[in-house]
Amino acid sequence: MREIIDFMMLLAENNNKPWFDAHRAEYLQVRKRMEEFAMDFLHGIEGIDTRIHDLQLRDITYRINRDIRFSNDKSPYKTWLGVFVCPKGKKSGMAGYYVHLEPATDTYFICSGLYCPTKEILASVREEIMLEPERFHDTVMACGEDFPIDWEGALRRMPKGFSENDTHSEYYRLKNYNVVKRLTRKDVEKPDFLKSAIRDLGRTHGFTELLNRCVDYANGL
Repeated sequence: MREIIDFMMLLAENNNKPWFDAHRAEYLQVRKRMEEFAMDFLHGIEGIDTRIHDLQLRDITYRINRDIRFSNDKSPYKTWLGVFVCPKGKKSGMAGYYVHLEPATDTYFICSGLYCPTKEILASVREEIMLEPERFHDTVMACGEDFPIDWEGALRRMPKGFSENDTHSEYYRLKNYNVVKRLTRKDVEKPDFLKSAIRDLGRTHGFTELLNRCVDYANGL
């Protein structure tokens, strides 16, 4: 991992095409290492979630080029690397498992859940919480204290149609449903990082599966 992290640090300091072109051979080597990591991560997740199958590298990784068409930041390259494994691939809208490496901001984490769900899926999750509040809360707690719910971006008020008097009504305010384990660079550089990450994410399978049943319901399955 150190080779990948060191290159991404340099890219963050030199985020321009001339530098990238001059270091393309180095990038291709780093990309190969990251692709190997991504596939190993995929195979590990397949062992904990039977919904995961028949995915390819393109289904779980992201291009390094940024879409700058509508951004004030014209830096051409992403300075983070992520791998997202979920049923039917990253564009399916389903809950899954994610690893994020962003050396320039010292941001490293693994997480499970739903990010930016559609309004139909969001309503389905909230209805599940309303009908089975203790069951939902138990799946969150089963992830462990080191995998707390991410409250970033949560609504300040109850969404329309949901009561703050309901059991565990605080979960209604979420717009994303994720549990996140924060890591350090030291954690990521350990030889057993991948094995440890997959083992830890295994504890979140019940949470992810419950969310995906909500996705199924919203999609009429």
